[in-house]
Amino acid sequence: MLLVFRLAAHFPLPNVDVAALRQFFQHNQLFGLLNVFSGGAMENFSVVALGVGPYITSSIIIQLLTMIIPRLDQLSKEGEAGRQKINQWTRILTVPLAVLQGYSLIVLLQRQQNGVQLIANMTSAQMLTSVVTLTGGTIFLMWLGELISERNIGNGISLLIFSGIVTGIPSAIQQTLSVFEPKDVLNIGLFLVVAAVVTAGTVYITEAQRNIPVSYARRVRGMKMYGGSSTHLPLRVNQAGMIPIIFAISVVIFPPMIAQFFTQSHNATVARVAEGVASFFSVQANPIGYSIMYFLLVFGFTYFYTEVIFHPDQVAENLQKQGGFVPGIRPGRPTAEYLGHVSHRILFAGALFLGLLAVLPIGLQYFTQVQTLTLSGSSLLIVVSVVIETVKQIESQLTMRDYEGL
Repeated sequence: MLLVFRLAAHFPLPNVDVAALRQFFQHNQLFGLLNVFSGGAMENFSVVALGVGPYITSSIIIQLLTMIIPRLDQLSKEGEAGRQKINQWTRILTVPLAVLQGYSLIVLLQRQQNGVQLIANMTSAQMLTSVVTLTGGTIFLMWLGELISERNIGNGISLLIFSGIVTGIPSAIQQTLSVFEPKDVLNIGLFLVVAAVVTAGTVYITEAQRNIPVSYARRVRGMKMYGGSSTHLPLRVNQAGMIPIIFAISVVIFPPMIAQFFTQSHNATVARVAEGVASFFSVQANPIGYSIMYFLLVFGFTYFYTEVIFHPDQVAENLQKQGGFVPGIRPGRPTAEYLGHVSHRILFAGALFLGLLAVLPIGLQYFTQVQTLTLSGSSLLIVVSVVIETVKQIESQLTMRDYEGL
């Protein structure tokens, strides 16, 4: 399935100057980042140029609405049936978002003034065909991702993003070596050391957990006695995984993309405001402001997504039904409050560490001037987290089938 995705990334749409488009993406920070997460599909302007971006945006919107609309919140608590319904609404919302994003991307690239026309002017029929094709490509990738997820070898959407990032690493290394000078040895070495630290930190924070002791009361049924054992309830320091990074990137990319529409406005004030927004959200023009905003988004989304996926009330209720209790804590509501309190305390450390890891490479790039989008902090975090998650799922499958190990 990943091979099919990589093949589809090399089938370009018509009316596009692919060579000029690749050069443009190499010199534009915003579009370059978009291209990294599409696995190079955007610089080829392929049929899957939008990647899974519209689906991720749809997921963010639905999860935000779940926190606001009581009906959606109730559905999310109805088990598998409720989750399937929410997933279906997420898929449906992906279609109009893909249409909007596809049309916007074509118009933005047509308006770029680089001495070369990146995308030729299209008739209405050609524009409609291109938008429908891009939308179909996104839905196709969404379907591939769900097929991968059904095989229990990791999150399919995350694996598609992972493969897109990894495929850009060889070309990034080639570009770095092509402009290599002896004076850059120290900077490149420092960058590699920080990359190793970010990788190790990601593994550490992903694996870290707080074990809550749980005891089970003894129960007599007939002539047999059950329970009386002690175990623990693991609470991960970072329960949200790499999802906060993906959400933060989606939010950071959106404002400058909208601003690009108005940078060439005939109204001088509108054009100046649009250029200011694009500059504020640029890591090159505003590294400090960008880093602070990126850190706060990662920090906030870590809390937000954990609130969505972890429900202390349900955990406490399940423990009470199974005859389990936390020593020194009464079952029911007190247990839920205790679990929520512990979760928030350890989550603060996880969110803080995750945010610092996300902005650390940005600071390094600012001081060493080693610019590479592919090996950015967010990319490393996503790659490492996806590898850990996938290996864990494969090992769980091996355990279920009584194999010794991977």
